[in-house]
Amino acid sequence: MATWDDIRAVALTLPGAWENDWRGQPLFQVGKKGFVQTSGDRVIMKLEKHHQELLFEARPEVFTPMIAGALRWSFVDIEALDPDEIGDLVREAWRQVVPKKVSRAHDAHA
Repeated sequence: MATWDDIRAVALTLPGAWENDWRGQPLFQVGKKGFVQTSGDRVIMKLEKHHQELLFEARPEVFTPMIAGALRWSFVDIEALDPDEIGDLVREAWRQVVPKKVSRAHDAHA
């Protein structure tokens, strides 16, 4: 079972990522762009569109669209995931907001 601390542990290792407060809720961002945040007791992640569509079909109990028809942001039931899987999703969300040269450089050294 993954927790917000698992998300934090991965997110803070990513280049340019920092934790902010958005309306009293934690938010991870790079510059002004958010990639993982909470909304009440739910976690929202900015995921790659095609991967997101597959997740909605394969695991609808874990991944749901934030707004019907508005792809990119997904509600994620992190308690249904293990820490390794949540780490992969946090890195994917981060890649959605950083320049490609930054993500490529990071991936080459990982």
